[in-house]
Amino acid sequence: MSDARPADLASLRAEYTRSGLSEADLDPDPFRQLQRWLDDAVRAGVNDATAMTLATVGGDGAPSARIVLLKGLDRGLVFYTNYESHKARELAKNPRAAVVLFWPDLERQVRVTGGVEKLSRSESEAYFTSRPRESQLGAWASIQSESVVSREALDARFEEAKATYDGRAVPCPPHWGGFRLVPDSFEMWQGRVGRMHDRLRYRPSSPVWTVERLMP
Repeated sequence: MSDARPADLASLRAEYTRSGLSEADLDPDPFRQLQRWLDDAVRAGVNDATAMTLATVGGDGAPSARIVLLKGLDRGLVFYTNYESHKARELAKNPRAAVVLFWPDLERQVRVTGGVEKLSRSESEAYFTSRPRESQLGAWASIQSESVVSREALDARFEEAKATYDGRAVPCPPHWGGFRLVPDSFEMWQGRVGRMHDRLRYRPSSPVWTVERLMP
């Protein structure tokens, strides 16, 4: 057994000192602002800069969250999954979601909420063809969120898919594809000293977005 002492969670804290965020810093368009911060995170070498927490709510009202990867930014935030997964079943019952992107090295986070829609089949297939072959095979092998008796059984399913498509292109499964979160709110957060963080929220206001400052 390890003799390491557990961390004193109450005493762990970090002070945010990098910079602030003023209204003048923001692009009037939240999509361009998000792209700017994504570019900053990639240039800074942030690991998994496109990773975002996706929160959904099922028909029973219970929330759930998990990490997905942002794979497109157009009129919404695009991510992909198995349409028979837990998250997809929840989105079928309640097509709204929230996401959070967090870049601790830059002391920044972005929160987005909105409605969620399925991508067209052609969009999903186009992205699927760009995935590594192993990931394509995994989409056939895994019945996402379902229980499996052992790792060996899961590996056997992968080998079966590998043999099935040996020597030919792997098609996009009918149960796999993308979603687009169409935002109705963005919040840009920049850490500040003393927990007096900057929080600037965009809300739609035709024909432009309105920005309001929130208390930390």
